[in-house]
Amino acid sequence: MFKRLLVLCLAAIPLAPPAATDYPSRAIKMMVPFAPGGGTDVLGRIIAQRLAETWGQPVVVENQPGASGGIGTKAAAKAEPDGYTLLMASTGALMAASAALAPEGHFDVNKFFAPITVVAAPPYLLVINPNVKANSVAELIALAREKPKGLSFGSSGIGAASHLSGALFEKDAKIELLHVPYKGTGPAVTDLLGGRIDMMFSPSTTVQAFVAAGKLKALATTGAKRSKFFPDVPTVAEGGLPGYQSVGWFGLLAPAHTPREIVDKLNKAVVAIMAEKDVIDRMAKLGAEPEPQTPDEFARYINADVAKWTKLVRGENIVIRGAGK
Repeated sequence: MFKRLLVLCLAAIPLAPPAATDYPSRAIKMMVPFAPGGGTDVLGRIIAQRLAETWGQPVVVENQPGASGGIGTKAAAKAEPDGYTLLMASTGALMAASAALAPEGHFDVNKFFAPITVVAAPPYLLVINPNVKANSVAELIALAREKPKGLSFGSSGIGAASHLSGALFEKDAKIELLHVPYKGTGPAVTDLLGGRIDMMFSPSTTVQAFVAAGKLKALATTGAKRSKFFPDVPTVAEGGLPGYQSVGWFGLLAPAHTPREIVDKLNKAVVAIMAEKDVIDRMAKLGAEPEPQTPDEFARYINADVAKWTKLVRGENIVIRGAGK
């Protein structure tokens, strides 16, 4: 009887959270909620490779595209909070997930995730197929006004940052474009190269090589000032749409309730990786620059960003279905 009571008592004792000193002791899964080839995927693989080298444990990238990043993001939110499932997310992925995780519209990232750090927060490139007869933002807007919905723009999905950047462009320029959503930036760029869509607001990580090769034409960057990686490319505001600005972010998160010691260990490791010259150089070739933050700074950044885009979504009646309940 005593042994039985002892077993019951031991079973009732909650398991201690994993100790940061032992972390990581096995393989880590890094979920990317978009198809391979997009900006989130490319940057995620850079960080995954260097984490694996740093800690001597595999860091396996798993792509789970769908619902504008909402499917993979929601799956990561529900994973065991032990540090062995990470999420390489982006502006659009959190927007898509917020539609399912917080349908009432009051999204707080800390309820679902433990933010680790921003990896990069670059402006997007407004790129067009060379067959589109425009050499500036002003000329592109003029073309769009001649024929409403006659120009198409691709995105990595409804509610993704590439979609919201286009929606903001439409609103500010008072034009109508035909939106064509894809399951990731990579497939959208493929169709842009093939002339099946006309334009796109894309992470520079994905299209820089095509711009350099003359296969795509960069009309503008979407930041408040010119990108140091594209000094000869004007901003959208300079090109003909004053006041326009759209900057996305890519960052690493873990499920909510991941022990803070593990979050801090991950933050320290990733920030150190982003300070390494070879990583800085690799990111620079993709048009991205490290933008490290503390976990608390990143949480505030995400909440402010989601609130900004939620205002646009509501004002323009954009329906983001997320990933279901």
